[in-house]
Amino acid sequence: MVLRMESPAPSIKVEDWLLGEPLTNFQPGKVYIVEFWATWCGPCLAAMPHLVQLQEQYKDSGLEVIGVAADEQAPTADEARTKLDAWLSEKCSNLNYRIAFDHTGEMNKLWMEPSFSVGIPTSFVVDRDGHIAFIGHPTELDEVLPKVLNGSWRTSDEGKTADTRRIAESESIAREQALKKPINDRFRAAVEKEDWKTALSAIEEGIALMPDHLNFRQAHAHLVLHRMHDMWTGLPTMRQFARDAIDRNSEYWMIAALDLLFHPNLDHSRFPSAERFAIGKELSDHMLALNPPQGDSPKFWSYPAVARYYHESGNKDRAIELIELALKSLDGREPVADELKQHLLPELLQALANYKGEKVCVGALCAAPQNNFPKVPERGRTRKNTNPRRKQKKE
Repeated sequence: MVLRMESPAPSIKVEDWLLGEPLTNFQPGKVYIVEFWATWCGPCLAAMPHLVQLQEQYKDSGLEVIGVAADEQAPTADEARTKLDAWLSEKCSNLNYRIAFDHTGEMNKLWMEPSFSVGIPTSFVVDRDGHIAFIGHPTELDEVLPKVLNGSWRTSDEGKTADTRRIAESESIAREQALKKPINDRFRAAVEKEDWKTALSAIEEGIALMPDHLNFRQAHAHLVLHRMHDMWTGLPTMRQFARDAIDRNSEYWMIAALDLLFHPNLDHSRFPSAERFAIGKELSDHMLALNPPQGDSPKFWSYPAVARYYHESGNKDRAIELIELALKSLDGREPVADELKQHLLPELLQALANYKGEKVCVGALCAAPQNNFPKVPERGRTRKNTNPRRKQKKE
């Protein structure tokens, strides 16, 4: 049964309540936001202050916010619960809404799966009569919630159209994930055993099923190049992957291709150097044309990958410039969540320190060059003529 607007709200079946009083059932006359989230999810954490604000703003209108932590990553329920308790005590001891914990998968089965909700954060709004009024991202609540509270949302054409569109989009994604799951499971199991032949078979099955799926294509190139070291297959695979990335004009595809060629955690010694740098130059040129340095688009995703190419090419100054632009874009026009900044900043600072060969700091956060970071000889610069005979002959 599909869970959508007008459906009766499912039950709340959780293992424990970590903040606030337990809720046994939805009370008539109240409106509830049931928010699925996790401590590892950056967008979820970015949404929490917003939920605090909504709870405070609309508490007199009968709003109750419930955070459901149903996707904590830990081997056991006890470990997940302990981790979550510690996180809440440190980060969110003054939350003004309930937090529930479930490690059994029951809440996902009751709420997320029937609604084709495939990612978190996901907000479910339960209306005053116990029926679903809205399912979507918490950023949409500012517009939707006042209309739910005054009773106009569920009867509006806007609400019905939004729900129909959500189901169509989410159902397609959910079906794709269902198709990918057995392939991914077989691939991961084979990789753990270093059974590269079985892993390759799984990935080739995935590509046959979804030829334009980035993760399958990237995994395929990585497997043949960096696990199986099959240059005969790997070189044409890499060329085609880079060509498709450029033809799509996609930052995500180009970042993936550059990582396969220049990521420092990978061994590129078997790859013909001239071809590796030729492909890298073409990808980098297209990336910078798509997201030019003088533009306002965020640089922190793509520029580190391009900087690696320039650094290995011997153009250290250009690599430094790109990392500095990436750092600057963390405070650009488009707001970046603090949690995302905290994740990206150390990596960008470390790259900058490595490229400069000296300690660098942003505020109180500093990074020093890594001792094992490879020193790349500079390429493409004109060498000074130190042979007096050659100099005289030229004159």
